[in-house]
Amino acid sequence: MLQIVALIAVSWLILWLTECGDLSVLGLAPTVHRVKYVAILFSVSAIISGSAYLLKMYFAKEVYVIDSKLTTTGFLIESWYQIRTVLTEELLCRGVILYIMIKKWGQGPAILLSSILFALLHWLNAGVWGNVVPMALVFAFTFSMGLLLAYAYARSFSLLLPFAIHLGWNWMQNYVFPEHPVGNHVFVLDGPPPVVTISYLAFFTMLLLPKIAVLVLNYGIVRNFRR
Repeated sequence: MLQIVALIAVSWLILWLTECGDLSVLGLAPTVHRVKYVAILFSVSAIISGSAYLLKMYFAKEVYVIDSKLTTTGFLIESWYQIRTVLTEELLCRGVILYIMIKKWGQGPAILLSSILFALLHWLNAGVWGNVVPMALVFAFTFSMGLLLAYAYARSFSLLLPFAIHLGWNWMQNYVFPEHPVGNHVFVLDGPPPVVTISYLAFFTMLLLPKIAVLVLNYGIVRNFRR
């Protein structure tokens, strides 16, 4: 929590020093219009993110069951952790930095630079540094997602829209389902991962379809946003 407070304080200081502005440029006030889009974008991202595991169940014959260690307290704590992590990334990679870049250089260059920063940050977070193929795959998706998230802010001048997209995807991938075997989750694999052989078409459908869908559908929704 302290890191979020610190980031908000630094954001306010930068805005005040550069143009005597305030945090209203981050668009954090929950207006009815914004809340509607937040609900839609979060739901779409979460459903598409969860569909990746439905595809795994179908093609790879994986079976998921509710984690026996799941509790209400644990659910709330882990969900808050996801909210805190996503909000931190939004304040770092978009927020006041993106706002100032848009003002100085225009929307296109600002979105591009913000997306590169977002992708480079995930190289460190994902632990793939030094492995060329994983680095390329992580960069391709996180850069594309960064473009969408930065566009969502530039379109609305509100961090709430990119936050909703980002949280919907991360919450399902990082907590509800076990993208990583360690940590607490809502669902866990029932036994070891099955050894299966699938076609390249099935593999790429399982791997890429949810990622493409979350980018395309959310872009269409954000494009209809009216400030």
